[in-house]
Amino acid sequence: MAVEVSGKPRTSPVEVLSKARQAGVQVVDVRFVDLIGTWQHFSVPISELEESTFEDGLGFDGSSIRGFQAINESDMLLIPDPDSATLDPILRVPTMFLVCNVVDPITREPYSRDPRLIAQKAEAYLEKTGIADISYWGPEAEFYIFNSLRFDQNQFSGYYYIDSEEGIWNSGSNGTANLANRPRYKEGYFPVPPVDKLQDLRSEIMIKLIEAGVPVEVQHHEVGTAGQAEIDMRFDSLTKMGDKMLVYKYVVKNVCAQNGYVATFMPKPIFQDNGSGMHVHQSLWKDGANLFADKRGYAGLSETARWYIGGLLKHAPSLLAFCAPTTNSYRRLVPGYEAPINLVYSKRNRSARAGTSADC
Repeated sequence: MAVEVSGKPRTSPVEVLSKARQAGVQVVDVRFVDLIGTWQHFSVPISELEESTFEDGLGFDGSSIRGFQAINESDMLLIPDPDSATLDPILRVPTMFLVCNVVDPITREPYSRDPRLIAQKAEAYLEKTGIADISYWGPEAEFYIFNSLRFDQNQFSGYYYIDSEEGIWNSGSNGTANLANRPRYKEGYFPVPPVDKLQDLRSEIMIKLIEAGVPVEVQHHEVGTAGQAEIDMRFDSLTKMGDKMLVYKYVVKNVCAQNGYVATFMPKPIFQDNGSGMHVHQSLWKDGANLFADKRGYAGLSETARWYIGGLLKHAPSLLAFCAPTTNSYRRLVPGYEAPINLVYSKRNRSARAGTSADC
Protein backbone atom coordinates (compact mmCIF):
# COMPACT_ATOMS: atom_id res chain seq x y z
CA MET A 1 0.00 0.00 0.00
CA ALA A 2 2.98 2.31 0.53
CA VAL A 3 4.89 4.02 -2.26
CA GLU A 4 7.78 1.73 -3.12
CA VAL A 5 11.18 3.37 -3.31
CA SER A 6 13.70 0.57 -3.48
CA GLY A 7 11.82 -2.67 -3.92
CA LYS A 8 10.23 -4.87 -1.28
CA PRO A 9 10.84 -4.55 2.45
CA ARG A 10 14.00 -6.27 3.62
CA THR A 11 12.21 -7.89 6.56
CA SER A 12 9.33 -10.29 5.98
CA PRO A 13 6.24 -10.62 8.22
CA VAL A 14 7.39 -14.15 9.06
CA GLU A 15 10.70 -12.77 10.34
CA VAL A 16 8.86 -10.18 12.43
CA LEU A 17 6.74 -12.87 14.08
CA SER A 18 9.81 -15.01 14.71
CA LYS A 19 11.64 -12.05 16.25
CA ALA A 20 8.68 -11.37 18.53
CA ARG A 21 8.50 -14.99 19.72
CA GLN A 22 12.23 -15.17 20.40
CA ALA A 23 12.11 -11.96 22.44
CA GLY A 24 9.09 -13.03 24.47
CA VAL A 25 7.00 -10.12 23.20
CA GLN A 26 3.55 -9.93 24.79
CA VAL A 27 2.24 -6.69 23.26
CA VAL A 28 2.45 -5.18 19.77
CA ASP A 29 2.21 -1.40 19.64
CA VAL A 30 1.23 0.03 16.23
CA ARG A 31 2.28 3.63 15.63
CA PHE A 32 1.70 6.33 13.04
CA VAL A 33 2.27 10.06 12.81
CA ASP A 34 -0.54 12.61 12.56
CA LEU A 35 -0.64 15.71 10.38
CA ILE A 36 0.80 17.85 13.19
CA GLY A 37 3.76 15.52 13.72
CA THR A 38 2.71 13.72 16.92
CA TRP A 39 3.28 9.98 17.20
CA GLN A 40 0.00 8.14 17.82
CA HIS A 41 -0.47 4.50 18.85
CA PHE A 42 -2.63 1.65 20.06
CA SER A 43 -1.74 -1.86 21.18
CA VAL A 44 -2.84 -5.42 20.51
CA PRO A 45 -1.80 -8.69 22.21
CA ILE A 46 0.85 -10.61 20.32
CA SER A 47 -1.73 -13.29 19.51
CA GLU A 48 -3.53 -10.78 17.27
CA LEU A 49 -0.48 -10.15 15.08
CA GLU A 50 -0.54 -12.53 12.14
CA GLU A 51 1.21 -12.67 8.81
CA SER A 52 -1.99 -11.45 7.15
CA THR A 53 -2.02 -8.32 9.37
CA PHE A 54 0.73 -6.85 7.22
CA GLU A 55 -1.66 -6.96 4.23
CA ASP A 56 -5.08 -6.59 5.83
CA GLY A 57 -4.10 -3.88 8.27
CA LEU A 58 -5.59 -2.75 11.57
CA GLY A 59 -8.55 -0.36 11.79
CA PHE A 60 -8.75 2.91 13.74
CA ASP A 61 -10.95 6.00 14.04
CA GLY A 62 -9.47 8.64 11.73
CA SER A 63 -11.93 11.33 12.85
CA SER A 64 -10.33 11.43 16.31
CA ILE A 65 -6.91 12.33 14.88
CA ARG A 66 -6.15 16.01 14.35
CA GLY A 67 -6.22 16.97 10.69
CA PHE A 68 -7.41 13.56 9.47
CA GLN A 69 -10.96 12.41 8.66
CA ALA A 70 -14.48 13.79 9.13
CA ILE A 71 -16.87 11.80 11.35
CA ASN A 72 -18.83 10.48 8.36
CA GLU A 73 -15.70 8.87 6.86
CA SER A 74 -13.80 8.03 10.01
CA ASP A 75 -12.71 4.42 9.42
CA MET A 76 -9.06 4.09 8.37
CA LEU A 77 -6.45 1.33 8.25
CA LEU A 78 -2.88 1.03 9.44
CA ILE A 79 -0.53 -1.15 7.38
CA PRO A 80 2.54 -2.12 9.46
CA ASP A 81 5.98 -1.78 7.90
CA PRO A 82 7.86 -5.02 8.71
CA ASP A 83 11.21 -3.21 8.45
CA SER A 84 10.21 -1.02 11.39
CA ALA A 85 9.73 -3.87 13.92
CA THR A 86 11.53 -2.74 17.08
CA LEU A 87 11.69 -4.08 20.62
CA ASP A 88 10.59 -1.14 22.75
CA PRO A 89 13.42 -0.22 25.16
CA ILE A 90 11.15 1.89 27.39
CA LEU A 91 8.08 -0.11 28.38
CA ARG A 92 7.98 -2.53 31.31
CA VAL A 93 5.80 -5.12 29.55
CA PRO A 94 7.76 -6.79 26.67
CA THR A 95 6.53 -4.83 23.67
CA MET A 96 7.37 -4.62 19.99
CA PHE A 97 6.36 -1.51 18.05
CA LEU A 98 5.60 -1.31 14.34
CA VAL A 99 5.53 1.95 12.37
CA CYS A 100 2.58 2.01 9.97
CA ASN A 101 1.34 3.62 6.80
CA VAL A 102 -2.22 4.97 6.78
CA VAL A 103 -4.54 3.76 3.99
CA ASP A 104 -8.19 4.13 3.02
CA PRO A 105 -10.10 0.92 3.90
CA ILE A 106 -12.35 1.14 0.82
CA THR A 107 -9.98 2.13 -1.98
CA ARG A 108 -6.82 0.77 -0.31
CA GLU A 109 -5.08 3.93 -1.50
CA PRO A 110 -2.34 5.51 0.64
CA TYR A 111 -3.74 8.37 2.73
CA SER A 112 -2.68 11.77 1.36
CA ARG A 113 -2.40 13.36 4.83
CA ASP A 114 -0.03 10.73 6.17
CA PRO A 115 3.35 12.48 6.63
CA ARG A 116 5.14 9.16 6.11
CA LEU A 117 3.54 8.89 2.66
CA ILE A 118 4.80 12.37 1.80
CA ALA A 119 8.36 11.27 2.61
CA GLN A 120 7.94 8.10 0.56
CA LYS A 121 6.55 10.07 -2.40
CA ALA A 122 9.51 12.46 -2.21
CA GLU A 123 11.95 9.55 -2.29
CA ALA A 124 10.12 7.95 -5.22
CA TYR A 125 10.10 11.27 -7.09
CA LEU A 126 13.84 11.76 -6.53
CA GLU A 127 14.55 8.34 -8.02
CA LYS A 128 12.19 9.01 -10.93
CA THR A 129 13.99 12.24 -11.87
CA GLY A 130 17.26 10.36 -12.34
CA ILE A 131 19.11 13.10 -10.48
CA ALA A 132 19.94 10.78 -7.58
CA ASP A 133 18.87 7.41 -6.29
CA ILE A 134 18.89 8.27 -2.58
CA SER A 135 19.02 11.24 -0.22
CA TYR A 136 20.56 11.09 3.25
CA TRP A 137 19.41 13.13 6.23
CA GLY A 138 21.17 13.71 9.54
CA PRO A 139 19.28 15.86 12.05
CA GLU A 140 20.92 17.33 15.14
CA ALA A 141 17.96 17.83 17.46
CA GLU A 142 18.43 19.95 20.58
CA PHE A 143 16.18 19.94 23.65
CA TYR A 144 15.99 21.07 27.27
CA ILE A 145 15.74 18.82 30.33
CA PHE A 146 13.91 20.53 33.20
CA ASN A 147 12.96 19.44 36.73
CA SER A 148 9.60 21.21 36.52
CA LEU A 149 7.56 22.79 33.76
CA ARG A 150 4.27 24.44 34.80
CA PHE A 151 2.00 26.58 32.66
CA ASP A 152 -1.62 27.72 32.62
CA GLN A 153 -3.94 30.14 30.85
CA ASN A 154 -7.36 30.71 32.43
CA GLN A 155 -9.98 33.33 33.30
CA PHE A 156 -7.85 35.07 35.90
CA SER A 157 -4.18 34.35 35.12
CA GLY A 158 -1.67 33.27 32.54
CA TYR A 159 1.84 32.04 33.22
CA TYR A 160 4.61 29.56 32.62
CA TYR A 161 7.13 28.51 35.24
CA ILE A 162 10.31 26.56 34.49
CA ASP A 163 12.70 25.19 37.07
CA SER A 164 15.91 23.23 36.83
CA GLU A 165 18.53 22.12 39.32
CA GLU A 166 21.04 23.25 36.69
CA GLY A 167 19.47 26.69 36.17
CA ILE A 168 21.83 29.49 37.08
CA TRP A 169 18.86 31.34 38.61
CA ASN A 170 19.01 28.79 41.46
CA SER A 171 22.51 29.90 42.49
CA GLY A 172 21.00 31.74 45.47
CA SER A 173 18.29 29.28 46.50
CA ASN A 174 18.48 27.79 49.96
CA GLY A 175 15.67 25.23 50.33
CA THR A 176 18.31 22.50 50.57
CA ALA A 177 22.07 22.58 50.68
CA ASN A 178 23.16 24.54 47.59
CA LEU A 179 26.12 22.81 45.94
CA ALA A 180 26.51 25.46 43.19
CA ASN A 181 28.31 24.23 40.03
CA ARG A 182 25.80 25.47 37.44
CA PRO A 183 26.46 26.67 33.89
CA ARG A 184 25.83 30.38 33.55
CA TYR A 185 23.71 31.70 30.69
CA LYS A 186 25.23 30.66 27.34
CA GLU A 187 28.04 28.73 29.08
CA GLY A 188 26.72 25.18 28.96
CA TYR A 189 28.95 24.13 26.03
CA PHE A 190 30.52 22.03 27.53
CA PRO A 191 32.06 21.85 31.01
CA VAL A 192 32.46 18.43 32.65
CA PRO A 193 30.48 17.36 35.75
CA PRO A 194 29.59 18.56 38.34
CA VAL A 195 28.66 21.64 36.27
CA ASP A 196 27.13 19.24 33.74
CA LYS A 197 24.65 17.49 36.02
CA LEU A 198 22.96 15.43 33.30
CA GLN A 199 25.80 13.35 31.89
CA ASP A 200 24.46 10.00 33.12
CA LEU A 201 20.90 10.84 32.05
CA ARG A 202 22.01 11.66 28.50
CA SER A 203 24.10 8.49 28.42
CA GLU A 204 21.06 6.46 29.47
CA ILE A 205 19.04 8.09 26.67
CA MET A 206 21.84 7.33 24.21
CA ILE A 207 21.96 3.66 25.21
CA LYS A 208 18.17 3.32 24.94
CA LEU A 209 18.27 4.89 21.47
CA ILE A 210 20.88 2.38 20.35
CA GLU A 211 18.72 -0.43 21.77
CA ALA A 212 15.84 0.93 19.68
CA GLY A 213 17.92 0.67 16.51
CA VAL A 214 18.90 4.34 16.32
CA PRO A 215 22.70 4.65 15.94
CA VAL A 216 24.12 7.59 17.90
CA GLU A 217 27.28 9.50 17.01
CA VAL A 218 27.63 11.83 20.02
CA GLN A 219 25.83 13.21 23.07
CA HIS A 220 26.71 16.40 24.94
CA HIS A 221 25.47 19.36 26.93
CA GLU A 222 24.46 22.31 24.79
CA VAL A 223 25.05 26.04 25.29
CA GLY A 224 22.01 26.86 27.42
CA THR A 225 21.87 26.72 31.20
CA ALA A 226 19.16 24.57 32.81
CA GLY A 227 19.95 21.34 30.99
CA GLN A 228 20.09 22.01 27.26
CA ALA A 229 21.20 18.85 25.47
CA GLU A 230 21.98 17.43 22.07
CA ILE A 231 22.22 13.81 20.93
CA ASP A 232 23.16 13.26 17.29
CA MET A 233 21.94 10.30 15.25
CA ARG A 234 23.79 8.73 12.33
CA PHE A 235 22.32 9.76 8.97
CA ASP A 236 19.81 7.65 7.06
CA SER A 237 17.39 7.91 4.12
CA LEU A 238 14.42 10.27 4.38
CA THR A 239 11.55 7.98 5.46
CA LYS A 240 13.74 5.94 7.79
CA MET A 241 15.15 9.07 9.40
CA GLY A 242 11.63 10.44 9.84
CA ASP A 243 10.77 7.26 11.74
CA LYS A 244 13.97 7.53 13.77
CA MET A 245 13.27 11.15 14.66
CA LEU A 246 9.98 10.09 16.23
CA VAL A 247 11.73 7.24 18.07
CA TYR A 248 14.30 9.81 19.24
CA LYS A 249 11.70 12.13 20.76
CA TYR A 250 9.83 9.17 22.27
CA VAL A 251 12.96 7.82 23.99
CA VAL A 252 14.18 11.24 25.15
CA LYS A 253 10.87 12.19 26.73
CA ASN A 254 10.26 8.80 28.35
CA VAL A 255 13.73 8.30 29.82
CA CYS A 256 13.54 11.80 31.27
CA ALA A 257 10.05 11.17 32.70
CA GLN A 258 11.17 7.88 34.26
CA ASN A 259 13.98 9.74 36.02
CA GLY A 260 11.81 12.59 37.31
CA TYR A 261 12.62 15.13 34.59
CA VAL A 262 10.64 16.68 31.75
CA ALA A 263 12.14 17.11 28.28
CA THR A 264 10.91 19.69 25.80
CA PHE A 265 11.80 20.35 22.16
CA MET A 266 10.19 23.79 22.34
CA PRO A 267 12.26 26.22 20.24
CA LYS A 268 12.68 29.01 22.83
CA PRO A 269 11.65 28.01 26.36
CA ILE A 270 14.04 30.38 28.19
CA PHE A 271 14.24 34.14 27.61
CA GLN A 272 17.73 35.52 26.93
CA ASP A 273 19.38 32.13 26.54
CA ASN A 274 19.93 29.85 23.59
CA GLY A 275 16.91 28.20 22.04
CA SER A 276 16.75 24.66 20.65
CA GLY A 277 17.08 24.03 16.95
CA MET A 278 17.44 21.10 14.59
CA HIS A 279 20.25 21.42 12.09
CA VAL A 280 19.69 18.93 9.29
CA HIS A 281 22.61 17.60 7.24
CA GLN A 282 21.44 16.70 3.73
CA SER A 283 23.05 15.03 0.73
CA LEU A 284 22.15 13.41 -2.59
CA TRP A 285 23.84 10.20 -3.77
CA LYS A 286 23.86 8.23 -7.01
CA ASP A 287 25.53 4.88 -7.63
CA GLY A 288 27.31 5.24 -4.28
CA ALA A 289 28.78 8.67 -5.11
CA ASN A 290 28.09 11.87 -3.15
CA LEU A 291 26.68 14.36 -5.66
CA PHE A 292 27.32 17.28 -3.31
CA ALA A 293 31.10 16.84 -3.12
CA ASP A 294 33.57 18.62 -5.40
CA LYS A 295 37.01 19.56 -4.09
CA ARG A 296 37.28 22.30 -6.72
CA GLY A 297 34.06 24.05 -5.69
CA TYR A 298 33.43 26.67 -3.03
CA ALA A 299 33.54 24.97 0.39
CA GLY A 300 34.07 21.66 -1.40
CA LEU A 301 30.56 21.84 -2.87
CA SER A 302 29.53 20.72 -6.31
CA GLU A 303 27.33 22.76 -8.65
CA THR A 304 24.47 20.39 -7.80
CA ALA A 305 24.93 21.17 -4.09
CA ARG A 306 24.89 24.93 -4.75
CA TRP A 307 21.69 24.66 -6.79
CA TYR A 308 20.21 22.53 -4.01
CA ILE A 309 21.05 25.24 -1.46
CA GLY A 310 19.58 27.81 -3.82
CA GLY A 311 16.33 25.87 -3.87
CA LEU A 312 16.20 25.86 -0.08
CA LEU A 313 16.80 29.61 0.03
CA LYS A 314 14.21 30.33 -2.66
CA HIS A 315 11.51 28.22 -1.04
CA ALA A 316 12.37 29.09 2.58
CA PRO A 317 9.14 31.07 3.20
CA SER A 318 7.06 28.03 2.22
CA LEU A 319 9.29 25.57 4.08
CA LEU A 320 8.91 27.57 7.28
CA ALA A 321 5.24 26.57 7.43
CA PHE A 322 6.52 23.07 8.24
CA CYS A 323 9.98 23.70 9.71
CA ALA A 324 8.98 26.47 12.11
CA PRO A 325 5.18 26.37 12.45
CA THR A 326 4.66 27.97 15.88
CA THR A 327 5.04 31.54 17.08
CA ASN A 328 7.63 30.37 19.59
CA SER A 329 9.88 29.39 16.67
CA TYR A 330 10.25 33.04 15.70
CA ARG A 331 11.09 34.17 19.24
CA ARG A 332 14.24 32.11 18.73
CA LEU A 333 15.30 33.96 15.59
CA VAL A 334 17.03 36.92 17.26
CA PRO A 335 20.71 37.98 17.07
CA GLY A 336 23.20 36.66 19.61
CA TYR A 337 21.89 33.17 20.26
CA GLU A 338 23.39 31.12 17.38
CA ALA A 339 20.02 30.92 15.60
CA PRO A 340 20.17 31.83 11.90
CA ILE A 341 18.49 35.16 11.16
CA ASN A 342 19.51 35.61 7.52
CA LEU A 343 18.92 33.47 4.43
CA VAL A 344 22.55 32.90 3.44
CA TYR A 345 25.06 30.09 3.16
CA SER A 346 28.74 30.02 3.98
CA LYS A 347 31.55 27.66 4.86
CA ARG A 348 32.46 27.39 8.56
CA ASN A 349 30.44 30.48 9.56
CA ARG A 350 27.88 29.20 12.06
CA SER A 351 25.77 32.34 11.81
CA ALA A 352 24.96 31.27 8.23
CA ARG A 353 23.58 27.86 9.11
CA ALA A 354 20.20 27.05 7.64
CA GLY A 355 18.85 25.92 10.99
CA THR A 356 15.18 25.55 11.90
CA SER A 357 13.42 25.47 15.22
CA ALA A 358 12.40 22.02 16.38
CA ASP A 359 8.83 22.25 17.63
CA CYS A 360 7.17 19.82 20.00
